[in-house]
Amino acid sequence: MNKSALTKSTVVCFLAVFCNLLWGSAYPGVKIGYEAFSVNTVPETIFFAGLRFTAAGLIVTLFGMAKNKSLPKIPAKSIPLMAAVSLVYTTLQYVFFYIGLSNTSGTNGSIFNSTTTFMAVILSHFVYKNDKITKRKLAGCAIGFAGVLAATASGIESISFKGEGFIVLGALMFVIGSMLSKKATESIDSFYITGLNLFFGGAVLIAIGAIGGGVFTAFTAQGMGALAYLCFLSVCAYTIWTVLLKYNPVGKISVFNFIIPVSAAVLSAIFLDEDIFQLKYLVSLLLVCTGIIVVNKDTVK
Repeated sequence: MNKSALTKSTVVCFLAVFCNLLWGSAYPGVKIGYEAFSVNTVPETIFFAGLRFTAAGLIVTLFGMAKNKSLPKIPAKSIPLMAAVSLVYTTLQYVFFYIGLSNTSGTNGSIFNSTTTFMAVILSHFVYKNDKITKRKLAGCAIGFAGVLAATASGIESISFKGEGFIVLGALMFVIGSMLSKKATESIDSFYITGLNLFFGGAVLIAIGAIGGGVFTAFTAQGMGALAYLCFLSVCAYTIWTVLLKYNPVGKISVFNFIIPVSAAVLSAIFLDEDIFQLKYLVSLLLVCTGIIVVNKDTVK
C-alpha cells in the first residue's frame, strides 16, 4: 500500500480501528495468560512478556526480509536510535504494563492506559511544529483526565502505584516510543523498526525475567493459545501502527485510541467476568472516550 492510500481518512480509520481493537483484546488476553501459566511473581510476569514480544518481533522481521528480499539494513548512525526504540517502546513500556496489569483489573488498566492519548497531545506540542496544543485539545485533555479520575470513585485507596500507577508509566513509555519510532522511519524500513524493536526489547525482558528466576517449567495448551494470540496481535497492530505513524501526524491516528478502553472493558466483562456496569466505570469510559475524540478533532480531516 502506497503513501497516498495510507493518508486517506477511510484507510487510516479502518486500520487504526483494527489496531486498537486488537490492543483492547490484549487486556483479557494477558490476564488469561497469567492464569494459564500460573504467573505469580514479577520475574514470571516479565518473562511472559518477553516470550510474547521476542516471538512477535522475529515474525515481523522475517516478514520484512521476505518483503524486501534482503537482510535488515540499519544505518550505523541510526543504531543508537533503534536501541532506544527497543528499550523504551518494548522493554520499559511492558515492564510497567505487565506488572501494572497483574495488580489491577483489565477494566481499570484500560482506563488508566487511556492517558496515552492525552500525554501524546501534550508532548507532541513540544516535539512537532505541526501538532500544537489548541484550546479544544486542552479541553479534551481535561475531560479525559476527569474520566480517569472517575475510575477512582470508590476511593483513592483502591488505586495502587504498582497497579494503575505502573499502567500510566507504561503509557508514557508508549508515547515516547511512538515518537522515537516515527523518527526512526526516516532512515529504517518500518517492518524492521517494528520487528527489531519487539525482538530485542523482548529479549531484554526474557533476560530480566530469567535472571530473576521467572522461567516457566510447564506449558499448557491454554497458555500457548493465549501466547500465540498475543503474538499475533502484536505482529499485526505494531506493524500497521508503525506504518500509519510514518505517513500521518500522531494526533490524526491517536483519536482512535478511545476504542481501546471500551473494547478492553467489554472483553474483560466477557472473558474475565468483570463488572463493568458500575456507575464509576460507565462515567469514566464516557468521559475518556469523549476526551479522546475532542482532543483530536482538529487533526481529523
